Amino acid sequence: MGGLWAYLTGGAGPSGFGSRSTAEDVTAGIDLSSKTIVISGATSGIGKETARVLAKRGAHIIMAIRNLQTGEEVKSAITAETPKARVDVMKLDLASLASVRQFADEFKSRKLPLNVLINNAGYMSGKFELSVDGLEKVFATNQIGTFLLTKLLLDTLKTTAKETGEEGRIVNVASEAHKYAYKGGVVFDKLNDPSRYQSNMAYGQSKLCNILHAKDLAKRLKEEGSNVTANALHPGVISTNFGKGQSFIFSEAALSLVKFALKTVPQGAATTCYLATSPQVNGLSGKYFKDCNVHPYLSSYANDPELAAKLWEFSEEFVSTH
Repeated sequence: MGGLWAYLTGGAGPSGFGSRSTAEDVTAGIDLSSKTIVISGATSGIGKETARVLAKRGAHIIMAIRNLQTGEEVKSAITAETPKARVDVMKLDLASLASVRQFADEFKSRKLPLNVLINNAGYMSGKFELSVDGLEKVFATNQIGTFLLTKLLLDTLKTTAKETGEEGRIVNVASEAHKYAYKGGVVFDKLNDPSRYQSNMAYGQSKLCNILHAKDLAKRLKEEGSNVTANALHPGVISTNFGKGQSFIFSEAALSLVKFALKTVPQGAATTCYLATSPQVNGLSGKYFKDCNVHPYLSSYANDPELAAKLWEFSEEFVSTH
C-alpha cells in the first residue's frame, strides 16, 4: 500500500524525484549544449516531450521517425518555443531492417558525435502482421529494429565517450507490460504462428525484450571496459493515443477507470530524460527504472540471464541474415 500511496501522491524516491516529477523537473539546471541525442519515435507522446525538453536544455536532437512531415511539424513547434533549438529530422522505420541500415548510414555520413541513444519508438497491433523482413511485426519493430539500430550506432557512442571522456548512454523505453509476456518469456519458435498471437502478450514480450536487451548489452559493455551504459525504464501509465482500441488495458473504458492514477505526458517523459541526462546515474548500467528510481520488481523472465543471452543470439542471427 505504501508504494501505491507514494505513486499517487508523487512521493520522491532516493533520487529526489517521483511519479509526479516532469521531464522539465528532472533536467532543471542541466546544460546539454555539448550533447547529441538520437530519439526514435519522437513525434508523439513521451517521445515528442522528450525531444522538446532535451532540445530546450541545449542538446542537438536527431528525431528518428517514420513520418517526415509530422517530424517537421514537431520540429517547428520546438523551435517556436526554443528558437535556438538544434533539431534534425531523419527517416527511420524500425519495422524495416533496410530502413534502419539507411538511417545509420546517413547518420554516420554526417560525422556527428553521439552521446545518448533513446530507443523510445514502440508498436502495438491488435492483429497478427508480418514485417517486410518476414517476422511478426510487433517483435520485429520493438526488438529486432531496436537491436539493429543500437548495434549500428554503438561504435559512434563508444568513440564519442572515449573522445569526450563523458559517459555514453543507451536508454530503452520498456513497460510493466513485460510481466504479461507469453509463458516462457519469448516464443522464439512460434513468433510467426498467427494462431498463437495475442496482442497483449506480443506487446508484453517485446517490452520484456527491451529490458533483456539493455541488461545483456550492459554486461557486454562492462566486460569490454566501454564508457557506455544501458538501462531500461517503465514510463508509467499515460493517457496517449498509443495502443487505443487494441486491448482492454488500453481501451477508453479502462483508462477512465484509472484516470486519477494516470500520468501526464510530461510526467511520463521524466524517467527517460532522467536516465539520458542526470549525473545521479553515472556508472549505473543494466538497471530497470520507474519514476526516476531503480525499480527492482521485475518478472522472473526479465532477470533471466540465459533468456537474455538466447534473445541476443536470436537477434544477432536474424539481423545478419536479413
